[in-house]
Amino acid sequence: MKKPVESAPKLELSKSMSMLEDAYRLTPGGVGGIRRPYNFVVGEYPVFITHGRGGHIFDVDGNEYIDMLCAYGPIILGYVEPEINEAVKARMDEGFCFSLVQPVQNELEERLAEVLPCGEQTIIVKTGSDATNAAVRAARAYTGRDKVARCGYHGWGDWCVEVPGGVPQAVRDLTKEFHYGDVADLERVFAENPGEIATVIITPVGHPMAAPIIPPPAGYLEKVKEVAHKNGAVLIFDEIRTGFRVAMGGAQQRYGVTPDLTTVGKAMANGYPIAAVVGKREILSVYEKLAFLSSTFFPNSLEMVAAMKCMDILEREDVQNVIWERGTRFLERLDEIVAASGVPVTKSGIPPMPFLTFDEIRTGFRVAMGGASERY
Repeated sequence: MKKPVESAPKLELSKSMSMLEDAYRLTPGGVGGIRRPYNFVVGEYPVFITHGRGGHIFDVDGNEYIDMLCAYGPIILGYVEPEINEAVKARMDEGFCFSLVQPVQNELEERLAEVLPCGEQTIIVKTGSDATNAAVRAARAYTGRDKVARCGYHGWGDWCVEVPGGVPQAVRDLTKEFHYGDVADLERVFAENPGEIATVIITPVGHPMAAPIIPPPAGYLEKVKEVAHKNGAVLIFDEIRTGFRVAMGGAQQRYGVTPDLTTVGKAMANGYPIAAVVGKREILSVYEKLAFLSSTFFPNSLEMVAAMKCMDILEREDVQNVIWERGTRFLERLDEIVAASGVPVTKSGIPPMPFLTFDEIRTGFRVAMGGASERY
């Protein structure tokens, strides 16, 4: 019988918990979205962070942690990366929010078109949800169709949000889900909605919300592209998480399948808020007259400068290969630790995107999104 791993002493989290009580009064749920404490272990996990350095973060109670979440993906080079921050500070001294655009926008759009295999034109936005919403709108305008075939987590747009409250049923009915890795299920969606599907949007590496990560089965992405195009639909790769992480050119470069459009964000600027839609000129040109997309803050240049400098470092330091090597070693060592500990954990994913599932079902837990139990 394996000897269980002894638990570390309980963390001192009194300041975090006190601030959380104030936060419940100030904002719905105390903390927004997936950062809410019930997504972790309430009372055993920090809530408020003061700062970060490199791969470490520090909470309001003075605890220091090795950060394995990396702000849910953006921090690919570590916190407070000096080259990026210096470039941003220099731009700040010249101004960054204008009614007109700045030259760095052209430079970044050119860079993205060069790096990503699908790159012909680019639309720069702020968040992953901005990007997926803009890509889906472009596909709908281009095809003249309304329905979307989706697989994976794509943000909080009405067409894809995981929690249905506030979204009209008529809107939800326009989105049809299929299972990752199952070509027959995608074909079923087209068979049940002939001539109505505008786009297939998929995360090329399967990563449903808060669920195990699935590498693409051999030939799967090629088949998805074939089925989409055979049925007159636009293929969108949602690479908000995989872009600049699994390869400089994203999963489309790594796995050799080029979509019509792709969305990138997160690791693109090491934490600065920026994302983009990149792809075929023929499709994105709908935004010239047929469709509309605009925001006061889309043209802000601080994030563009950060993205340019981040990409410089990623290429210069061969960061993606380093991530694959370190991720491989991490997963191998993890196998040894889990085997010795007896803790019911399974791993999934790929070296740049590992995922752990604690397989003991915890009962009596109120699941905020309406389920009966969750795995931790």
